[in-house]
Amino acid sequence: MATPAAESASTTDPRPRRRRLRRHTAWIATALMTTGLMLTGCSTDTDAAATTSSSVSSSVSSSVSSTTSDATTADTTSATISDTATAAQAFLDTLSDEQRETVLYDYDDETKTTSWSNFPVTFVERAGLNLTDLTDEQKTAALAVLENLLSDEAYETVSGIMGGDEYLLENSDSTEDSLGQYYIAFFGDPSDSSAFEVQFGGHHLGINATLDGSTGTVTFAPTHLGVQPAVYKDEDGNEVQPFDGIYTDAFAFYDSLTAEQQETLTSGDVSMCAPGDTCDFETGDGLTGADLDDDQKELLLDLIANWSEMADDESNATTRAEIEATLDDTVIAWSGETTYDMTTGDGISFSISGPNVYVAFQAQQGSAGADVDGVTTSGWGHVHTIYRDPTNDYAGSVEQQASTGMSGGPGGDGDMGGTGDMGGAPAGGQPPSGMPGDADEAA
Repeated sequence: MATPAAESASTTDPRPRRRRLRRHTAWIATALMTTGLMLTGCSTDTDAAATTSSSVSSSVSSSVSSTTSDATTADTTSATISDTATAAQAFLDTLSDEQRETVLYDYDDETKTTSWSNFPVTFVERAGLNLTDLTDEQKTAALAVLENLLSDEAYETVSGIMGGDEYLLENSDSTEDSLGQYYIAFFGDPSDSSAFEVQFGGHHLGINATLDGSTGTVTFAPTHLGVQPAVYKDEDGNEVQPFDGIYTDAFAFYDSLTAEQQETLTSGDVSMCAPGDTCDFETGDGLTGADLDDDQKELLLDLIANWSEMADDESNATTRAEIEATLDDTVIAWSGETTYDMTTGDGISFSISGPNVYVAFQAQQGSAGADVDGVTTSGWGHVHTIYRDPTNDYAGSVEQQASTGMSGGPGGDGDMGGTGDMGGAPAGGQPPSGMPGDADEAA
């Protein structure tokens, strides 16, 4: 199936590592609060007119817009921790005793390692509360936690991912009715003086953010970002392309390399360590950071930053410095297309593996049963990624437990090979042998 062209492929403006204006905040919150939201797919015929149907409730949209516009922008780590803790407590105050018991876990509870996945929530149970079970007030308060935790750029990416799941739920032929369902949980009591973790996720999103007021640190390892489809239109007719920034950074790095460096890069083994896997974090073969000049190293750090630098500038700078310190020992491997043009080929896969960082980006060769006429939901249009810190997952609070079932799945340490969902599902999204569900359910 042909894919929409990447409009930004011809531009190479660098993206500043700063907070940017939120464009989808109100829309995604409204999408979670309402039913019957219909969005328009991007036609492969660039002359075809896009249509939009079934507008959202204006009263809810207005309320959410008012709420989200009041969010302040934190510039420091301490402000991010304090603001997020305050927002979390405000959310907790909206809950019943039973709901609070469901959403709160001990800080060192190993559930945090087994309750996040890149598979639908019908296959892998998430921790905490399902946002679809909350009142409008509670949903708004839950999303405010993310707003205070994430930079504007990261929040825009996350809201775009969530909007894509909602789009598939309303427009695709998938029978997976959990698309668009997201859960929130806290490990430890949210506070600006001690450590706690915010876990938020569904199928194409799994955030594990640890905030520690005692050490003044914020970390997002491990985190899963995914997208399907790559391009869609929201209910206002605006084009949403959640991974455009990641693709732009990836190809900016690739294009900066010499022909010899590109040959080394593409001759290496692209690796994958899925959610739920303990992982050996083997670097394998490929291009190393030591092979790069200073400008190329900065472009590589910019690419990694899409996962590792999702908070305020101070937190981001701290994480960047830690990764940069061992960048010479970091190995990068790449497979797939070499030009950012989503009208050709089947997308890209790459891995970045070093002492302080692990990133895997995998194009899924299959729609997993979530087909939409005129919209690409495979290859470029279906991507799973993972970010981990081999030395500091979960801020050292607990070790990753090997999950059972589809959370990790067989073949987690194997070669990505360009097919299948992370976690071992083969092309088309079918579960591994012996697992429940079928292709339509593993979107």
